[in-house]
Amino acid sequence: MMSTRSKFDSKLTDLKEKLLEMESLAETAVRDSLSALINHDIEKANRVIDGDDKIDDLEHEIHDRALLLIARESPVAKDLRTLNVALKVSSEVERMADMAVNIAKAAIHIGQEKHFKEIRDIPKMMDHALEMVTMSVKAYVDEDVMLAQKCAEKDDVVDNMFGSLVHELISMVPENPNATNQIIQLSFVCRFIERIADHSTNIAENVIYLVTGKRFELNE
Repeated sequence: MMSTRSKFDSKLTDLKEKLLEMESLAETAVRDSLSALINHDIEKANRVIDGDDKIDDLEHEIHDRALLLIARESPVAKDLRTLNVALKVSSEVERMADMAVNIAKAAIHIGQEKHFKEIRDIPKMMDHALEMVTMSVKAYVDEDVMLAQKCAEKDDVVDNMFGSLVHELISMVPENPNATNQIIQLSFVCRFIERIADHSTNIAENVIYLVTGKRFELNE
């Protein structure tokens, strides 16, 4: 017969596995949304939008499970922090998925309109943001403070790319007036990618709180 502690630990493990399932779906949605944008794939963009309901449902399930554990088990100290952080991380992942939906909508707005220039730098920016996602989630799973700090340090790279890319895009409007809508949509996409990186940083901050019990702003 399982002890009370063993049962609690088992439920915490189940909660973390649900969160990892949610993160995997969100990361796939992000990758698919950018692919839809680059390849004018409206069907894929619509699948990303339609798939967001499943990610939302998982977030609700995680919240319900965590709140039930808090209500029934009366956890203290580290256990309570673990549940609190699981709630916060799931919210950050859900917001990442929302950014994927926003990118998919931008792809739909552009539609089949030929790209006025080859889209090369935006995928590079996305690569950095997704690396941050991977690092922050691994830091959460392993409770690795050093990895969480490294993840946050990469946010400056994404911020700098965001600033230079948007400036470059806006400066191209006078020479490409017929592509103004597309340029605006691509600028929005850069902003959405920058937000994905911010959500990764927020996860990293929560990892440090989980392990140390102290809150830090990693990227002021």
